[in-house]
Amino acid sequence: MSELDTPSEGADRLLHGPANVDGFLEELDRVSGQLPSQIAVDPDDVEQGLVQLVLTVVELVRDLMERQAVRRIEAGSLTDEEIERLGETFVKLEARMEELKEVFGLEDEDLNLDLGPLGQLR
Repeated sequence: MSELDTPSEGADRLLHGPANVDGFLEELDRVSGQLPSQIAVDPDDVEQGLVQLVLTVVELVRDLMERQAVRRIEAGSLTDEEIERLGETFVKLEARMEELKEVFGLEDEDLNLDLGPLGQLR
């Protein structure tokens, strides 16, 4: 465990320092400028928007899981059986995501997120 992995020091880095706060406030200003000032609630669009949100979150989590799996594979901390199971799981998840996108008329671009300095989700 590195020094940054300890809860108190990691929290200390996260909660202290003007650079972190300034960067956060700048990003908040940037994002809030892209949001509408009013939200139009149309009952017909609520389901579509909710599905889009949920699938976007699932896509984000899937991407993070794949990155972690690659790191663990490269580090040699997984057995061949575990690597095979992970591969099968990701293939099944991708197939199911494709089915859901088709059912709800969504494209990959609809599930994209701007992750700031990390780039685009897709």
